[in-house]
Amino acid sequence: MSAAPSIVWFRDDLRVADHPALHAAVERGEPVVAVYVLDEESSGIRPLGGAARWWLHHSLASLADDLRELDVKLVLRRGPAGRVIRSLVDETGAGAAFWNRRYGGAEREIDTDLKSSLAEAGLEVRSFAGSLLFEPWTIRTGSDTPFSVFTPFWKACLAADEPRHPLPAPSPGDLTGVGGAHGRGGPASDDLDEWALLPTKPDWAGGIRDTWEPGEAAAHARLQEFLDDDLGDYAKGRDRLDRQVTSRLSPRLRWGELSPHQVWHATRERAAGTEGARKFLSEVGWREFAWHILFHFPDLATKSWRSEFDAFPWPRLKPSALTAWERGRTGVPVVDAAMRELWHTGVMHNRARMISASFLIKNLLIDWRRGEEWFWDTLVDADHANNPFGWQWVAGSGADAAPYFRIFNPELQREKFDPDGAYVGRWVPEYGTDDYPEPIVDLKATRDAALAAYEQVKAAR
Repeated sequence: MSAAPSIVWFRDDLRVADHPALHAAVERGEPVVAVYVLDEESSGIRPLGGAARWWLHHSLASLADDLRELDVKLVLRRGPAGRVIRSLVDETGAGAAFWNRRYGGAEREIDTDLKSSLAEAGLEVRSFAGSLLFEPWTIRTGSDTPFSVFTPFWKACLAADEPRHPLPAPSPGDLTGVGGAHGRGGPASDDLDEWALLPTKPDWAGGIRDTWEPGEAAAHARLQEFLDDDLGDYAKGRDRLDRQVTSRLSPRLRWGELSPHQVWHATRERAAGTEGARKFLSEVGWREFAWHILFHFPDLATKSWRSEFDAFPWPRLKPSALTAWERGRTGVPVVDAAMRELWHTGVMHNRARMISASFLIKNLLIDWRRGEEWFWDTLVDADHANNPFGWQWVAGSGADAAPYFRIFNPELQREKFDPDGAYVGRWVPEYGTDDYPEPIVDLKATRDAALAAYEQVKAAR
């Protein structure tokens, strides 16, 4: 075993390029132990949903191949992260531990405790900004409080210092693994297949496999394809359900196969000042805003950001209505198309997310947390910030400047954003036939009921 190696702890940053923690290990000059910990046991850690587990399996396999090219083995361990990393330090005699920062409440607590204990044991311990353009504590209002509305938040971001330039990928000669890439003499690793992240009985992931190729190389290829083919139409076409002009980079950013710095600079270098670039980067800004909100409100997935919404009079849940929504059998074609797209591909167009979420909350009057849980389990890009942030934004309990009265009419949305019916026709081919069900609710009556319920929230302020 080599003396005093550097541990690089990979988390939601499954790449080798623009990876500050990995770069720090290169600069230190000692052999590298690269590790990923599947932590489903630490207090406050939310276990991954099914679609996310599928993506994680394949992204880890890709990362292991990329690290092997650099003569470094990816060590897989399972258990409470703090305990696992301390054990690996003892096992390898490591002299340093590096990671890129996380921003959820439970994750920050784990990282803070671990950093303190390892530093007390004499290790060099450093963490880095690798997942956001602007870390949440760096963007504040003029009165030194967190932002609660996106537009002034993003203006403050754009007025701040330019996000750092991406770090170069380590060259194959820069890294040396402990025991070599094949682990001769290095620390033992779990077998990825034995983690059982992939669905088997039944294997529901066929459509996801047909839609996605996880991994860093595929992420860069998609970024270049988007910039080449779609960015010019993005500003005007991004809301159209029947057009494929969105970036489809959300799972790449969620799993860190791309860093936001790479996306930012590639977009600016290709099309700085264009309408498409400004709009696209503002959407990256919404991702930043979601993490800003989560950092300051760690219970975003379970508690109303606006506490007055605790007074919302949710009626007793009708399981049949929730199931109809989940399976795309509501009789409202654009909602059903959206939910079937999600089930088949593990992703959903952002406009469709808003329409389907509004229908669940404001027409079915089902608590937004039930929808958030379903998306958490079925989205390949579900993360701790964007998923609950989006649901609370639609519900009116979140960081929305005009919250309660925004109720999407799914029929008007379909006419505007799927005018030729191509999106609905693809996912709901039986629409217009006797096989398609009648709507399970009356849209106008349920809209009126939702507005009446929101009046109770207003009265509780």
